[in-house]
Amino acid sequence: QVRLVESGGGLVQAGGSLRLSCAASGGIFSINAMSWHRQAPGKQRELVATITRRRGTDYADSVKGRFTISRDNFLVYLQMNSLKPEDTAVYYCNAEIWTGDGRPRDYWGQGTQVTVSS
Repeated sequence: QVRLVESGGGLVQAGGSLRLSCAASGGIFSINAMSWHRQAPGKQRELVATITRRRGTDYADSVKGRFTISRDNFLVYLQMNSLKPEDTAVYYCNAEIWTGDGRPRDYWGQGTQVTVSS
């Protein structure tokens, strides 16, 4: 059974850095896109960064120049620098995974809390 497990969230002061990790496991044949999303209280979930083999990386305008997404096989990372209070949210990992049966589908992690204090 496919699982995505995030880690690395926490409390940091504005201007600080955090590195999120997400490990995918369980019957995986291949992974196309991997991405990070976030959801702040009272707001909709939004896409933060994506990494694919064909198109490379893409970022939300709000995090360009501060966040970096990278990938190592079934692991995806989000390096977050120059953090701002508005970056406070639950961060979720997403992956488009093919298990060898049918079509690829999206899987989500359980989320990790990032809190940036001013």
